[in-house]
Amino acid sequence: MSTSRQRATIGGALRGPSGGWLVGFEMVISMASIFQIEAQAILEGLKLAWMRGFRQVEVESNNALLIDTIRNNFAANSNTVEVRLIHEWYNRDWQVKLRHVLRESNKVDDCLAKTIGGGMN
Repeated sequence: MSTSRQRATIGGALRGPSGGWLVGFEMVISMASIFQIEAQAILEGLKLAWMRGFRQVEVESNNALLIDTIRNNFAANSNTVEVRLIHEWYNRDWQVKLRHVLRESNKVDDCLAKTIGGGMN
C-alpha cells in the first residue's frame, strides 16, 4: 500500500497452489484509514478470485486486526463498509483461508501498490 495526498494505491496478487503467479491487480482509491485501505485490498482480491473462478482461496494480510475481525465473525457488524462486504464475499460457496503474514512477507503486494503509486504525482 502506498499513500499520496488524498489517494491511496492498493494491489494484490493471486497465486496458484504451488505459489506461481496467476493474476495481479492494482488500483487507486480514495484516501481513508489504513484499516479501510487494507480491507479494500482484500475485498478487491476476493472479487477478482471469484470472477476468475477460483473456489479455494488463501488470503494473506499483514493486518492482524483485520484478519481476526473477519475470522471471528465480527465483520458482519463492523462499522466499516468494506469489512461488511468482505464478510458477504467470505461466506459465498467457496473455501477461503485467512492468514496473517509479516509485512516483510507481503513484498509483492507492496511492490504493486508502489508501482502505481509512483505515477500518482
